[in-house]
Amino acid sequence: MALLTRPGPLPVTAPTDPPPERTAGRTSTVRRVLLHLLLIAVCALTAYPLLWMLRSSLVPTEEIFSSPSVVPTTVDWANYPAGWEANPPGMGRFLLNSLVVCLGAVVGNLVACTLTAYAFARLRFPLRRLWFALMLATVMLPAHATLIPQYSLFTALGWVNTYLPLIVPKFLATDAFFIFLLVQFMRSIPRELDEAAEIDGCGHVGIFTRIILPLTTPALATTAVFTFIWTYEDFMGPLIYLSDLNSYTVPLGLRMFVNSMGESSYGQLFAMSVLSLVPVFVVFVLFQRRLIAGIATTGLKG
Repeated sequence: MALLTRPGPLPVTAPTDPPPERTAGRTSTVRRVLLHLLLIAVCALTAYPLLWMLRSSLVPTEEIFSSPSVVPTTVDWANYPAGWEANPPGMGRFLLNSLVVCLGAVVGNLVACTLTAYAFARLRFPLRRLWFALMLATVMLPAHATLIPQYSLFTALGWVNTYLPLIVPKFLATDAFFIFLLVQFMRSIPRELDEAAEIDGCGHVGIFTRIILPLTTPALATTAVFTFIWTYEDFMGPLIYLSDLNSYTVPLGLRMFVNSMGESSYGQLFAMSVLSLVPVFVVFVLFQRRLIAGIATTGLKG
């Protein structure tokens, strides 16, 4: 007969910790969720003024400041046609004037800044570093310091109340920021390409047009986009040099909705403000790929 033995105590095993890979994965997921929530909050905070302006353009004037909500209780499109024709010659003329000035500024910066940047990046001439440093120093020069001399010069030339003071300086490479941007981009292009082109018989014109320009397309797109936006949003320049209503740009046209007594047609003002954003939005959409390519290429070459 088999003897019955009392079973001994079961072995106690220590609790096992989760694998480090699983813990790291959970931590990474929590961080991504928190980061996305933070980005959503920042985007909502940034987009709120734009959404509120859009909502204000769709409600009667007396309801604009009645609620901070971005959802209109009633939709009224009357502000758009009324604002379009409110200040003769009308918002259409102001938009056309701004586009003319922006086109001239963009062409001027692309031509002058690109040629100047090529000279600093590729040519050898006396005191090149000194001239480049002086050019960069103009970035720190306040615009108000040169306002009176420039106005006196343009008055003597008979250019006041024309678009020439807003366009001609762009053809003289006065935007040092874009020159510096293009110089840094051109310096990242290997000089071996220039030497190979010289062996094939290309001079500076051939190197500039056949090698440098195609390779600096992302930087040129960045220059064009920012020149357009800054010129389109410029208020001080047109305010100083333009006095004829028929030559007003969009910023001056929007200012006309506020009279000397401080009163304003807010509904029409917000409606025209929304329409004034359309050209900037279109330019950004058209050049979006070039801008992204420029940022990515600069980061790789950095």
